[in-house]
Amino acid sequence: MKKVLSLLLVMAMMVAIVGCTSKEASTDTTGATTETKETATETETTEEAAEVAEAEEVEVNIFQFKVEIVEALENAIELYKDVAPHVTINLQTVGGGDDYGAALRAQVQSGNEPTIFNVGGPQDVEDWMSKLAPLNDAPWADKVLDGVTSGVTVDGNVYGLPYNIEGYGLAYNKAIFEAAGIDASAINSYDSLDSALATLKTMIDAGDLADRFPLLEAPVAYAAKETWVTGLHSSNMVFSNEFTSSIETFNAPTIEFKNAEGFKAYLDLMAKYSKHADDTEGMIGVDYSTQVDEGIAIERVAVIQQGNWIYGGVKAVDETVADNLGFLPMPFKGSREDSIAVGVPMYWSVNLDSEESSQAAAIDFLNWLYTSVEGKQIIVNEMFFIPPLSGYDDVQPADPLAKDILAFAGDGKAMPWVFMGYPTDWGGMGVLGDGIQKYYAGIIGFETMIDEVKAAWADSRK
Repeated sequence: MKKVLSLLLVMAMMVAIVGCTSKEASTDTTGATTETKETATETETTEEAAEVAEAEEVEVNIFQFKVEIVEALENAIELYKDVAPHVTINLQTVGGGDDYGAALRAQVQSGNEPTIFNVGGPQDVEDWMSKLAPLNDAPWADKVLDGVTSGVTVDGNVYGLPYNIEGYGLAYNKAIFEAAGIDASAINSYDSLDSALATLKTMIDAGDLADRFPLLEAPVAYAAKETWVTGLHSSNMVFSNEFTSSIETFNAPTIEFKNAEGFKAYLDLMAKYSKHADDTEGMIGVDYSTQVDEGIAIERVAVIQQGNWIYGGVKAVDETVADNLGFLPMPFKGSREDSIAVGVPMYWSVNLDSEESSQAAAIDFLNWLYTSVEGKQIIVNEMFFIPPLSGYDDVQPADPLAKDILAFAGDGKAMPWVFMGYPTDWGGMGVLGDGIQKYYAGIIGFETMIDEVKAAWADSRK
């Protein structure tokens, strides 16, 4: 049964992000500082882990979606062996261009159910409710920042641990913009973005930047092959002006698509300043790797629509480029034009049907990962996460994209991730994402696409 929850994720999240430092520095009535209490908690966790280490052999299977953190997560699993040598953790990752939701369904149907898996919000919670173990009493529960579990809370039960806090917008190369004489701080609207990209295109076409950036061929790369980029992330900037939260989105029987014109203008802008401007069908061949590793990371393009999760991958290619990245807003005509999107990408959930010993081990591992000294270093410095829990005063995100997210949020320029409330497979695989590909390929007109996706939404809510 659908239930409207009281907290709106992003509003609470912005308060938590901006205010968590001052809150954690406070002193309680006993005179103990938060730092002292954190140390005590870590000691207790270590003692509990030692007791657990004497238990019987346990297997935990993780099935997760985030390809960017695989190496860091493998490192965490290896370190955790010293804490709980009796626990064997197997990791399987399905993400990037693959459909995690479909893969998870296939995994469960095969009978090889994971112990830990991911849910994205209220729609996933409804779909997987029978498999979700309540995590209200998990040891990290009192550390979760205000509002970040509202999308996975039903009837007072919390069914997920937030991965992190993320943001996405138009990631850009500061060095290229500076070389072109473009003031990025002045880009706060669709028109100002259009003007900046036009200036950049003129200079690229004239060869004015070739000496310093020999591979630079176009201002923009837009990954239309990745339907989560287009059908989820891009559309969110339209629907976050139609809905205030993922919960409201989840409860909407129909959509108006109030700013369809602004959405079309944005899609056309992405094509106009890409190398596929004269043949937009080529847009649907651009995937994540082409956009990131073979795009902005090698300075082949200057702007891409992506989030702070790209930092680690770009750094692996060229650390100088990675440290020159920043965010521009994603401006949609007729909507807010000065903001990025900030939210929780996924939640770790524990399978209620797993053996109790496996559930306990799964919770212990997640708690170690997010609250121990070693784990927190991995969360911030290897996964490049903005932590969703308190207790990270001594381990703050240092990469430029994370810093920009905090700045946008602090200035009140953050839009909620309402796409987490879309009907199953509506935004990405199957409906809107596919419709955008057909639009770029010239198979259907934009108005026809909008009519089809509106009808599909209504059908899915019946």
